[in-house]
Amino acid sequence: MQLDRILQSQGFGSRKECRKLVRDGEVKISGEVMTDPFIELDENGLVFEVGDWEWEYSEKIYIALYKPAGYECSHKPKHNETIYHLLPEPVVARDAQSVGRLDVDTTGLLLFSDDGQFIHAISSAKRQVTKSYRATTAQPVEAAQIAALIAGVQLHDEPEIVAALEARQVGERQIELVIDHGKYHLVKRMIAAAGNHVEQLHRYAVGALSLEDGSLPELGPEDWCYLRPKHLALLGYQP
Repeated sequence: MQLDRILQSQGFGSRKECRKLVRDGEVKISGEVMTDPFIELDENGLVFEVGDWEWEYSEKIYIALYKPAGYECSHKPKHNETIYHLLPEPVVARDAQSVGRLDVDTTGLLLFSDDGQFIHAISSAKRQVTKSYRATTAQPVEAAQIAALIAGVQLHDEPEIVAALEARQVGERQIELVIDHGKYHLVKRMIAAAGNHVEQLHRYAVGALSLEDGSLPELGPEDWCYLRPKHLALLGYQP
C-alpha cells in the first residue's frame, strides 16, 4: 500500500494532508525520514512514527482505557469533558467508539474500537460478557445485602428480578460484584434495591480482561493501550 494511503487509513487525515505530513518530514520508519508519499510498503506489522508518536498499522483498532471520573462517554457531552479527549486524535479520527458506557463518576476499564462486530459482540446481552465492579457504599455492607444481590433484586422498571453472577463483601463499605447485563445505572440500582447506596463505583474487569491481574499493561487513570490478539482472546473474540 502507498504510504499516503497507509497514513490515511490510520486516521492521519485526508490523502492530501498525509502527503503533506510526509513531505514535511514528519513521518519516519525505522528512524529514517520518509520523503516519498507514494512509496509502496507492506502495511502488515508496519511500525512508523508521525511527529513524536510511534504507531503500528492495524486494519481495525482495539483499545483499553482507564477512565477517570469526570468524563462523559459521548462525543457531545452536556456537562463534562468528553472521554474522547483522552484518546489520540488519529484514534478518534478513525471513529473508534466506546464499547458501552461508564457513568461520568464511574472509573475503570473502558474499551474502544472501530470494529462494529467487536463492539456488538462485547455489548450484546446474548454474549453475556461479564463486567466486574467494586462499589464503595454509603452504609456498612450487611450480609443480607450480599444475599439479596445474589438471589436477585426487583428494580422499578424491570419486569423480572435482576441478580449478580457474583457478589462479595471486600471491606466494611465495599462490595465486588460481577454482572452480565449492560443496563443503565444497573449496579447502582441493584445496590440501592438491596438496601444501600453507591458512593463510588469502579469497573476493574471486562470478561477476563482486568486492570488488576496483569492481563493488561499497568494503566493509571487516563492511560490507554492497544489490545493485542491475546487480549481479544480473553474477551472471547477473534477478528
